[in-house]
This record gives sequence, structure tokens and C-alpha cells, in this order.
Amino acid sequence: METSIIKSQAYGKDRVRIVRVVRRADGWQEIADYSVCVLLSGEAFESSYTKGDNKLVVATDSQKNIVYYLGKTLPPCRVMVPEVFASEIAAFMVKKYSHVTTCHVKIITKPWERMQFDSKGHPHSFCREGKETRWTEAFVTRKGDGLGVRMNSGFYDLEVLKTTNSSFTDFWRDELTTLPEMADRVLSTKVLCQWTFVSDDLETLQKTPFNRVFAGAKRNTLDALANDPRAWVHASVQSTLYVMADRILNDFAEVDDVYYALPNIHYFPFDLSKLGLKNLQSDAEVYMPIADPSGYITATISRPPKGKI
Repeated sequence: METSIIKSQAYGKDRVRIVRVVRRADGWQEIADYSVCVLLSGEAFESSYTKGDNKLVVATDSQKNIVYYLGKTLPPCRVMVPEVFASEIAAFMVKKYSHVTTCHVKIITKPWERMQFDSKGHPHSFCREGKETRWTEAFVTRKGDGLGVRMNSGFYDLEVLKTTNSSFTDFWRDELTTLPEMADRVLSTKVLCQWTFVSDDLETLQKTPFNRVFAGAKRNTLDALANDPRAWVHASVQSTLYVMADRILNDFAEVDDVYYALPNIHYFPFDLSKLGLKNLQSDAEVYMPIADPSGYITATISRPPKGKI
């Protein structure tokens, strides 16, 4: 028979990813992106450890649901500040479950920076500034008496997100299709962008304004995502990718082609219908980010052969 005693205990749900979007009447939108850990403790839970008695155990899945429930039902001012939201969750747990002695809530924020265009903040498009990595590689090959040069440059891990003005509808459907059509959705991706220079003149290639090309590629990536007024551009990740690359090719004659890889990081509205709340389609305000599996969209875009434009 076991004789050891429990010195301390706590259990709960960790890494509950929740995104809250606040949509204002004037079109200005705000976003909070959290990873939440909830831990409950109290003497009443000891029997679940020592006797296998689960009668008082609040399922960790229920704790997760409460995080989303409060994210939806609390006023935005009590969700958008992590300290306030954490205290609201903890207080809710202790008040609702009388056998809970302590609720420990930890929130790690994953802030998004609002995109800036002409020194003005964009109403609904965001990125994680300074997180992308710039890189380059050069291939120099002997060609007769000269040198052939191929250079790839680019950046990766540029995280971007917009809370509206993205859709995915009218796609192929059959008996294996379960994905609903989305006339408006949260779009997020981690951009990998690569562009290529090809030349037989190393000295001339080295005079290319590489810093300007890099800045322009990043600017066109963000601007196409956030600001292009044409609806078809935002009908899929594919169409947005194409316009991003086309802009780079039009701005920089030195660039031979452009490659993008855009994982579609899904933000699905959390279904709160079992809790009596509407949070789907046009009512969506609380989202569950899903890292895996993700969509994965790639393409290499180049200029058409001369005479075929």
C-alpha cells in the first residue's frame, strides 16, 4: 500500500494558442496573439493522484474551452492586455470551481507590429518586424575566357498576418472535401522570398544596388498583401504570391526571376456553439492558430520570352 504524500501538485492546459481580433466600425482592427498556460491546484485534487478518483477533475480540455470562451465574451479591453486577461481567466476558474484553491495562468505574448505605409499604420495588416533573415549565395563558373555568375538573394521567416481581405472560395469540391468556403478569413504566412541575378560580367553585377533590391522586394511583398485594391489578388495565397513577384520583376530589371514559398498558417475560428456562442463565419472574433499541418504554396515567376508579352 502506498504511503507517500503529495507535497505539491498542479495540472492544467499549456500552450493554448488564442488570437483575438477587435474590429472597429471605422475599419481599424487590432490583434492580440497569446500562448496561455492554465494550472489548477488544491487539496481536492489529491485523490485523483492517490486513488484514481477523477470526480473533481476539471478536464484540461474544459480549461482550454474557458480560455476561448472568455476571449469571446469579455470586453476587448479585458482581453487585449495580457495581464488583465490572465487575471480574468484565473479569477473565473477559482470562482466557478469552489474546490480549486489556486489557478495559475501564464500568458506569453506573440506581438504583431502594424505595417506602415507612408508613415501611416495599416488598418488590418501586421508583421513581426526584424525577424526575417536576409541571405545570399553566389555561383561563379568559368566560361571560356570569362566567368558566368548566378546569384540568389532573398529573405526568410518574415511573418505577416492580416485579419481580413483574404478569401478562399470556388475551389474543387468532391466527396472527400470537408473544408468550407471562406469569403473572408485571417491570412498568415512566414515568407520565404528569393530572387536571382544572372550575368556574364561579374564587375557589372557587383554594381547592382543590392540593398535597394532587398528593401524593394520586402516592400512589394507587404504592399501587395495589404494594399492591392483588386479582389482577385486576395482570392488565394497563389494569386497574392503572383502579384508580389510581378511587382519585384517590374521594379528591378536586374532580377531574372523570383521564387516564393508561403506556408499558409491557418487561423480557424474556434467553434463556441457548444457554449452557446456564435463565433463562426461573420461572427468570428476568436481564433485557434494551427501550425501543423499547413498549406504550402510555391512558385517561380519570371518574365515572358521576348516577343510573347
